[in-house]
Amino acid sequence: MEFLISRIARMVNGRIIGDENRVIRGSAGFETAAADQITYAGNAKYLKQLEETHAGAILVPEGVEQAKTTLILVKNPRIAFNRVAELFLPRSRPKPGISVKADIGTNFVHGEDVSIGPFVSVGDGVKVGDRVTLHPHVVIGDNTVIGDDVEIFPNVTILERCEIGNRVIIHPGTVIGSDGFGFEPEGENYIKIHHTGIVRIDDDVEIGACNTVDRATNGRTWIKSGVKTDNLIQIGHNVVVGENTLIVSQVGISGSVTIGRHVILAGQAGISGHIEIGDNAVVGPQAGIVKSITPGEVLSGTPAMPHKQWLRTHRVLPMLPDLKKRIEKLEKKLDEIQSLKDMDFEA
Repeated sequence: MEFLISRIARMVNGRIIGDENRVIRGSAGFETAAADQITYAGNAKYLKQLEETHAGAILVPEGVEQAKTTLILVKNPRIAFNRVAELFLPRSRPKPGISVKADIGTNFVHGEDVSIGPFVSVGDGVKVGDRVTLHPHVVIGDNTVIGDDVEIFPNVTILERCEIGNRVIIHPGTVIGSDGFGFEPEGENYIKIHHTGIVRIDDDVEIGACNTVDRATNGRTWIKSGVKTDNLIQIGHNVVVGENTLIVSQVGISGSVTIGRHVILAGQAGISGHIEIGDNAVVGPQAGIVKSITPGEVLSGTPAMPHKQWLRTHRVLPMLPDLKKRIEKLEKKLDEIQSLKDMDFEA
């Protein structure tokens, strides 16, 4: 497969500097690209090394004008490169159809061009839209509703009555709609609280591998449009995640948390239950959040504190042993001075 630079530039709305008739036969990383491949330089490090790459063409930000090879100037090189890469390695999609090895319940309603693989289990009363792909070993519970252009990868389980929007991607091993962690003490025992709510996932959400999104005790756990989660995320019952929020690997969110729009929760952050995180807040890696966060705050540490304060605190920590010794010496000298004063007073 090969394309002229001129065609690639039109596809990404770019401006060419160099040979527009050059033929490109693939895409590759900056360090490994060959003379018939295209790459991108999206940050200052690579922009300083434009003369070092062997790539036949480079996607660069607008404003760059000189290089030994052909340039395509675009607004966002990384996004443009992503689109170009799909030209050479388009994503494969299973052929439409329902495998004879799938187990389909009663009153199943589906749209056009659905693909349901072998060993998929679909419960009763399930509805799915157009161009939905259910890969092998997916389980869909009773009365679940799934929108258009959804792709659900192998070994995903979506339990009963959940609602999945349009253009949602759910990666392997994720469980949507399991019971939340709800137990009430009775004497020395714990009684399980029955969870009767659902999980709702809105449009354009991508859920990583091995996530768990618990159903609500009552009402719904709600993942709003544009949310992206990494792998190994726990989202508790009755949590609301606002639009276009990013949740990075191994984050744990306790029940009944409300998260605003455009929030970033960095890796291994832990969020206590029944609190609110405001719009555009940023929670640093391994932070422990035990109280509500106002919009736009940037927090780190456990318990969490403003990020700049956390940085100052961590600069001091390695010096604490020496500071302790110095304080002990000062205390000893103060005791000696006090003893001398006491002796003078008695004299």
